[in-house]
Amino acid sequence: MKRVLVIVLIGFLASLAVYNITLSKADQLTRVPIPKVPIGKGETCVRETEFMRTDHMTLLFHQRDQTVHQGIRPERTAFNECLTCHAVYSLDAKPVTYKDPKHFCRACHDYAAVSIDCFSCHNSAPEVSEVAGK
Repeated sequence: MKRVLVIVLIGFLASLAVYNITLSKADQLTRVPIPKVPIGKGETCVRETEFMRTDHMTLLFHQRDQTVHQGIRPERTAFNECLTCHAVYSLDAKPVTYKDPKHFCRACHDYAAVSIDCFSCHNSAPEVSEVAGK
């Protein structure tokens, strides 16, 4: 009786191992890749991470309206502050521009196939002097 129980137990464990290996392989094959977003250099962002991931455009549009229509330019939420904190650097230690696929904004925008026109007017990298002073 013990021998039968041991055989059944070994069979069960073996089938469980095969099931887990198959499941993990299937999981790897069906997993949707996600973008690798560079981490900002500041201590905290102007809003929590989840908000910025999903609703940063609301903040940018609001800021644009305040700045353009009302002349309000709060330093903490200025576009240059975003670029300075989220700058990604090339091998020559200079911030990359939006033309470079490594640019912070492109990590998600390319992934989501979203085109943006911010950088048709705005610089896409902070001035080197701004980065050095931070």
